[in-house]
Amino acid sequence: MDFTLEERSRLDFVLALRGRWADTLYPALKSQFQSDTNQADIRAAVHRQPAYPWFAFTERTSQKMLWRGVAEAVSARGPSQHGRSSGPARLVLDPELSLPDWYTDWDIHLQPGGVWRSDESADVYEHGAKLVMLGDNDDYGFHRSFTATAIPDRSYRRIADLGCGFGKSTWPLKRRFPDAEVIGIDLAAPCLRLALDRANAADLAIEFRQADGQATGFADASVDLVTSTMFIHEIPRPALVATLAECVRILAPGGLLRFLDFTRTGDPFRDIAMVEHGERNNEPFMPGLLSADVPALCEANGLCNARWVAFDERGAGRLPDCAWPQRTEWHFPWAVLEAEKAA
Repeated sequence: MDFTLEERSRLDFVLALRGRWADTLYPALKSQFQSDTNQADIRAAVHRQPAYPWFAFTERTSQKMLWRGVAEAVSARGPSQHGRSSGPARLVLDPELSLPDWYTDWDIHLQPGGVWRSDESADVYEHGAKLVMLGDNDDYGFHRSFTATAIPDRSYRRIADLGCGFGKSTWPLKRRFPDAEVIGIDLAAPCLRLALDRANAADLAIEFRQADGQATGFADASVDLVTSTMFIHEIPRPALVATLAECVRILAPGGLLRFLDFTRTGDPFRDIAMVEHGERNNEPFMPGLLSADVPALCEANGLCNARWVAFDERGAGRLPDCAWPQRTEWHFPWAVLEAEKAA
């Protein structure tokens, strides 16, 4: 978007504020916590530190400021209409699909109105998804690194990308595996209409399908690779279990599951900060994901060799030694969930 000077100044201020939250308030709070001799209750120990009120307030307030700033900029440009482009991409919407309450009852990420209400909502999500990462994912490098480092190099007939949104996670899959049939799945019709336009503009033959990850509509054993990025922390535990069962059903023997998401690191301060990030930023199901033994859920639903592998979003991608990067600033505990269906 071509932001006005006033709009860009407002967003630059918010990004600077979030930067100081990440690189100044977070280390200060961690240092105070580590100096506390009573850590029997981790959450209570974090909350009693002098920097905590500033850290918590700045996190939620800056998130709200960012999304509202983007929403107002998009609204000022008038109504959007997506999904009318022509090209190699294909769009399949389901007018009978009923969106679940757990999806519509929250303004996820604090984006006003959520991502599913209108084409303007999809525009807000597209621009906000870049800015919310402090500008570090402007070219969707996270998604390209995931595709390049976490997806084994083999021949795939069909790839399903769950929770694809406006397509940022799906484009790298088609670029790396041009001979595969690549299908992006999402609940939000506005995002899928925008995804169609972006894929056609890039001359990418991708199908975007409106469906629930729990019921994709694929035939049994018809998919060789199921992926997602930043998806499973946004669904409740029953939906996660059902989605894993659906992956088992649609994967062909020997098929792979690769999900880029978040997990616990074993650092008590880091982990409680992440749980509270979910609580403060309208990510209601993130704490549940962090408390779950997801590899065990994979195994219980029929997948094998399930595990989390550490991921460094700054370019290294999947870390084969599974060692978490040593960093002082706030950052997401990125990890790749790896599993497969028995051959």
